[in-house]
Order: sequence, then C-alpha cells, then structure tokens
Amino acid sequence: MTDSPTAPEAGVISRTDAPHTRRSLADDLRRAGVRPGEVLIVHSSLSALGWVVGGEIAVVGALLDTLGPDGTLIVPAQSFGNSDPAQWSRPPVPEAWWPVIRANMPPYDPATSPTRGMGRIVETVRVWPGAVRSAHPQASFAGVGARAGELLARHDLDSRFGARSPLPAIEAAGGRVLLLGVGFDSCTCLHLAETRIPGAPTEEQSCSVATADGPAWVTFIDTVAHEGDFVELGTAFTTTGGVRRERVGAAEARIFGVAEIVAFATGWLASHRGDAWASG
Repeated sequence: MTDSPTAPEAGVISRTDAPHTRRSLADDLRRAGVRPGEVLIVHSSLSALGWVVGGEIAVVGALLDTLGPDGTLIVPAQSFGNSDPAQWSRPPVPEAWWPVIRANMPPYDPATSPTRGMGRIVETVRVWPGAVRSAHPQASFAGVGARAGELLARHDLDSRFGARSPLPAIEAAGGRVLLLGVGFDSCTCLHLAETRIPGAPTEEQSCSVATADGPAWVTFIDTVAHEGDFVELGTAFTTTGGVRRERVGAAEARIFGVAEIVAFATGWLASHRGDAWASG
C-alpha cells in the first residue's frame, strides 16, 4: 500500500490545475526571460510552483536546462545555525547551555554543513554533482555551472554580504536575480547595498570554523543585515520598470539585474535608514 500525500502536498495538489514537469518549467523559465549562458541567483519556494513531477530535482534540472552549459546557477546556502546561542530566539536555549554549544558546535564544512531554512531547492543545488560552495560558515552561496568556482572563490569571514563576498563578483559578471514564488525579503543581494551605506552599523557574530588544530570558536564584526524593509524597497524598485514579471508553474517569477537593484537599493536605504544608522 502506498502512502497518501501529506497535508502540505495535498494542499499543493488542490492548487494545481495540471502537474508541472521539468520540461514545462524550463519552457516557463524561457518565457520568463531566463537566458542561456547567464549568471542567475535564484531564491525559491517549491510549494509556490504547484505540484511538480519530481519535485526539487525537476526544478533544479529545469533551471540548468534553461541556463545551458555556459550558464551558472547560484543559490544562497546559509547555515546560520552555526552561530552564538546567546543570540538565538526561535527558540532560545537556556544560558547554562551556551558554553556547551560553543564548545561542541560542528565546524563549517562546505561539503557537509546543511543549510538552514533555505528550502529543498537550495539543498538540492548544494549537493548537485559538480556543485561548489563558498567558504563563509554562516552566509555561504552554492553554485553549479561554468562560472560557479570563479564567482564563489572568495568569501571572507567578516564580509558575509560585502566587498569580499561573492556578491560583487556576481554583480560585475552581469548576474541577475530570479525570485521564484518568494518576495524581495528573500533577495540576498540587497544586503550588499547595506554594506555600502556610510555609517551602517556593525554587529558581532560568532561561529565554529575548522582549523589545522581542530574546531575553533571565532568572533568577527560585520555590517548588520536587516531585511525588514526589503519588501517596501522592492516595491519601489519595481516602479522603475526594472523588474520583469511572469509565471513559472503556479508561481510568480520576478527577474532583475543585480547591479541595477543594488544601485537603487544603496540610494533608497541611505535615504530611509541613513540618518538613523549613523546616529545609532
């Protein structure tokens, strides 16, 4: 006897007129404007696509089919579970546990450290044959394709989303963003704009890293990452005409350039946050 669909899957079925396939999704992606050979950062929700034959495997396959052998697929592969337990709030843990957690947290390993809260499509890209992953223990990116190794090569500890992260390299390469069933609050490259605002506040972060002498608990200072106003920012950017909107499967797809939105966001954030950040 086969298992019946779980409740979430049953809900997806009820919202899907016909099954989506790797081929149909690739056709949709082409109509949405995804181009062979380009560099594409994808933020996604599998359930938003509707019912897909083959699930996340089919979605990643469709993206790679559309980008072709000269294209590069990149996803945020964040693992913020590797962080100071004193900062945990969902849920918090007892203060008495903090030293034990710090002493025993597995160090970041690009090959084995799972993502956290990023979704099944991201996890599929992370373990895809030939995938590479950047070096940051909390804010890594994973990629597959012709330029993945080049674009993800540098990711310094104190530059999660800044000048020494993969984002400027992706920006310079003419990369674009695909929001696939998710909002602008998922758009990681907007954090690059935050790092370019004069007076942007910084914060202390800690994590476990691998060293020649074994795991080590390290602390670093970096720009505060805050996405609370990214939906408002994205709405403002959309009014400039810089966003192409289509349907992929059952999901709304929005495509735009990294350089274009980061330039817009730098000015927008400086106007909306700058004084408060400089005084804070």
